[in-house]
Amino acid sequence: MKKILLAGILGTTFLVSCSTAKQAQASRDDFYKLKGNWEVTSVDYEKGYKIKPFDEGADAQCFVGSQWNLIPNNNTGSYSLSGGGDCPTVTRAIKFDVNSEKQFSFKVIDAGVKAKNVTAGYVFDFQNQTPTTFTLVQNVPFEGKILKVYYNFTKK
Repeated sequence: MKKILLAGILGTTFLVSCSTAKQAQASRDDFYKLKGNWEVTSVDYEKGYKIKPFDEGADAQCFVGSQWNLIPNNNTGSYSLSGGGDCPTVTRAIKFDVNSEKQFSFKVIDAGVKAKNVTAGYVFDFQNQTPTTFTLVQNVPFEGKILKVYYNFTKK
């Protein structure tokens, strides 16, 4: 009886660990599909608010048309705003990752600064990934509630 119970426990442990390994591999496969050049095609949020993401001092709509280059094999990339109107012209190097909870995180890496020395960054829910699109959802706390900002990306 003990042998059967032990075999059952070991079998269950094996199935769970295989399942977890397959989920982790699927997450890594999704992560590597981010490789390439992307464009933010829209930024959607409750319009009664003025959102200024990523400490750029620019309205969220300035990110529409921004170009993002993502290189998953070394977790690096960049984003560029093309300017115009009240929008700045800027290019920022980033270090990014997608964790097993489907959260996309990145931190801005200024020239001459090592990524390991940067402790501040941004975390988004990573949603709706297809081979040519994905959405990042930022949860912004404001006056006791959460505002959701949706950044919709299309592959270039």
